[in-house]
Amino acid sequence: PIEKDNHSFIVFERLINMKLQIVTITAILGSASAFTLSSTGASSTGLAAVNNGENFECSRRDSLAALFTTTLTLATAAPAFAREARPEYLTEPTDAFKESEKQRDEFRRKQLRLKKEFTTVLDRFTFESKTTDAFVEDLKDLKTLVQITEGLPLGIKKDDLVKIIRAKKAKGLWPTDVEYAYQSLIREIAYQQSPNKDKDIGNPL
Repeated sequence: PIEKDNHSFIVFERLINMKLQIVTITAILGSASAFTLSSTGASSTGLAAVNNGENFECSRRDSLAALFTTTLTLATAAPAFAREARPEYLTEPTDAFKESEKQRDEFRRKQLRLKKEFTTVLDRFTFESKTTDAFVEDLKDLKTLVQITEGLPLGIKKDDLVKIIRAKKAKGLWPTDVEYAYQSLIREIAYQQSPNKDKDIGNPL
């Protein structure tokens, strides 16, 4: 009878130990998902487990260990894209970029030169020319510049050009030869600016 009682006690003790281990593991897993931070910065973790009517409280050390384990797990399971290296950027411009910049610079310089020539002729037409022959000559020079530019240079609009010429016309001394030269200039501008014109002005901008 004594040996039987000892055997029963040992079995009972092992069962109790197993239950305690299961409850402890359950409490640790529960602390990992129930751990929160309060708005005042103080943190507390409540762990509760019930088994056969008895309460078990996990110690602060167990809570910290559970938190460390959870953090390590989340860091290991982080998305792959979060750990990917940032793309490398070119530190030196490519040859294609340099060539493109060179073409843009050349185009700007050409446009500035043509604009200056246009402005020179317009100023002469507006303030210096006084005779019919001078008017005709200025209008022909403008037409030639339109042909060279294949339109109007950057910064000069057709409407502005027409206003300047009409203001001169309104002052009188506008015979037929001058009107013909003016209409020829307007037709040339319309032709050069026409979208149906088969040409390539080489504008890289």
